[in-house]
Amino acid sequence: MASLFGTDGVRGLANRDLTAELAVDLSVAAAHVLGDVGQFSHTSRPRPLAIVGRDSRASGEFLEHAVVAGLASAGVDVLMIGVVPTPGVAFLTASTGADLGVMLSASHNPMPDNGIKFFSAGGHKLADELEQAIEQRLREPWDRPLGERVGRVHDGRYRVQEYLDHLIAAAPNPLTGVRVVVDCANGAASDVAPNAYRRLGAEVIAIHSTPDGYNINDGCGSTHMEDLQHAVVEHGAQLGIAHDGDADRCLAVAADGRIIDGDQLLVILALAMRDAGQLRHGTVVSTVMANLGFSLAMADAGIEVIATAVGDRYVLEEMRANGYNLGGEQSGHVVLTDHATTGDGVLTALLVMARMASTGAGLAELADVMTPLPQVLINVPEVDKHAVDSSAAVAAAVAAETDNLAGRGRVLLRKSGTEPLVRVMVEAPSIEQANACAERLVRVVRQELSLR
Repeated sequence: MASLFGTDGVRGLANRDLTAELAVDLSVAAAHVLGDVGQFSHTSRPRPLAIVGRDSRASGEFLEHAVVAGLASAGVDVLMIGVVPTPGVAFLTASTGADLGVMLSASHNPMPDNGIKFFSAGGHKLADELEQAIEQRLREPWDRPLGERVGRVHDGRYRVQEYLDHLIAAAPNPLTGVRVVVDCANGAASDVAPNAYRRLGAEVIAIHSTPDGYNINDGCGSTHMEDLQHAVVEHGAQLGIAHDGDADRCLAVAADGRIIDGDQLLVILALAMRDAGQLRHGTVVSTVMANLGFSLAMADAGIEVIATAVGDRYVLEEMRANGYNLGGEQSGHVVLTDHATTGDGVLTALLVMARMASTGAGLAELADVMTPLPQVLINVPEVDKHAVDSSAAVAAAVAAETDNLAGRGRVLLRKSGTEPLVRVMVEAPSIEQANACAERLVRVVRQELSLR
């Protein structure tokens, strides 16, 4: 049986895959694993405490109440902080000394999807063994608390201001003179991101910042950047920032409308931190999906690169295990552990703009330190993603294409951790060669792994 947890929590179609009943049961199990209900001995609180936030999806409203019901019924006090970026939940879990945090979001996925992400004490994403422990305790018999042992529920929306203040404090210098267009994806950053940038002195034009419960990620945000590209050029802005639905990532657009991806943002921040003497161990952590151009740029700068499996949780695990303070993914998840316990798109954008303001350089100039190798990424739906690593035919096709590239590119096939599809990634000396190689591999994947 496949695990409920993917690379970033439990996700699915809200009210079919991710139901209110499952949300209640997962929350009870998480309370037993993370809240240590029954053995709690915190000296300043009568019961364990959980922070619960959500993005702007309509389904988040009923799922939020289901999660809160599960936690409180299991004897956990709950602070409901409302619509907030995922890193806001992580930050407040740590700053309040809460025993766990819960975020309801499916990130960049379409509106009908939703998800549940858990954070342990300190605001950290869960290790595999903790997720397995939650699944093992799902719907197990348990001793229900009575009377004063039942959890209480409180309105904590005012605490989001603390997260905003934290972001402001992290910026090394003002953003005076920076004109930025921010695409909030009609999601969780619709208030926080424009406010943070303005408070630091930037001139902000906000687009897709009026969530109505249904328009999150709908033709906007980090997965649909056309509107942002047009707006940056139209308004004569120095840059554009695109967030996803829960704002744990960001991508950018240069003044000429060119997209700047997560690898390039990571290069900009790595050089800024190196120059400030802040890059621990002279190392940055990325994933196997990082463009080869990223590694070459870092080598030229004398910065070591460590690659992990795909998923910011694996980047974080490597960083925490070895004391690194910068890591990220091409998708725009950037982790800055001096300021956050998880990827934070608003924080990333603030520090990139601070680098622009302090150097006087444009975003394109800063990003041009890295020359990306042409890369093609194709998502292949309606296939058995779990068989991609065991199919002999797929493995043979990958080996053949790798031989054809003769060391001048690379091929990577992997199952998505958050969606029902296989990702085919090819890097090659030319975009034409990368496209042709990727299309051949897609045909093999569809032929060998089709669910039809």
